[in-house]
Amino acid sequence: MTGSPGEGARGHEVIGVLLADDDDRFRGVYRKLFDRTEGFRVAGEAADGAEAARLADALRPAVALLDVQMPGTDGLEAARRILGARSTRVIMLTTFDLDEYVYEALTLGASGFLLKNASPPEVLQAVRTVHAGNAMLAPEITARLLRRFAPQPPGRRHAFAGQVLSEREVQVIRSVARGLSNRQIADELFLSVETVRTYLRRMFAKLGVNDRTHLAVLAHEAGLLHEPRNR
Repeated sequence: MTGSPGEGARGHEVIGVLLADDDDRFRGVYRKLFDRTEGFRVAGEAADGAEAARLADALRPAVALLDVQMPGTDGLEAARRILGARSTRVIMLTTFDLDEYVYEALTLGASGFLLKNASPPEVLQAVRTVHAGNAMLAPEITARLLRRFAPQPPGRRHAFAGQVLSEREVQVIRSVARGLSNRQIADELFLSVETVRTYLRRMFAKLGVNDRTHLAVLAHEAGLLHEPRNR
């Protein structure tokens, strides 16, 4: 049996979760949480990043929870390997609020960050959100991350290089980066919510990004968020 989502006893989808942390007591807490909650199961456990990447490749869990700081191969390198296969979504675990690892993890394609002191309902909601294909960061947190962690790296080719974006696409991207919801974007740009979703799906495919958080980070990195000055 693989770690991919399956059918539970009552026909509900079950989310397979991979736990990667060098603290076995911490893994034990999360294991009990998922084992006792309908709709979840622990697909596998790892104490370091190398083992996490190997298990993710073998088990194909729906979501991997990776501690940022593990001995040997750390969580960021594990995320890089796991996300390269594009079969498992990643949430990074950290004890630090908005630490220096956030930006790198998001540019790798991680779907978000979860503090290790998060409550059980927050953990479960984060996994559900990421499994549904969304970023687990609230819009206001996304905006804080962008302001603090997204300086433009010099000389680095970014996802927007060579892409031709329409004026409307740029407007939608800027709105996402400001932390607006689809409804707020629709109201501001006089579009329907479904049209906003269509723009986002199109840009995800065009730019090879996983979610709106990743889109916003890359847009900031590319300098796309600066309004042109009128001459």
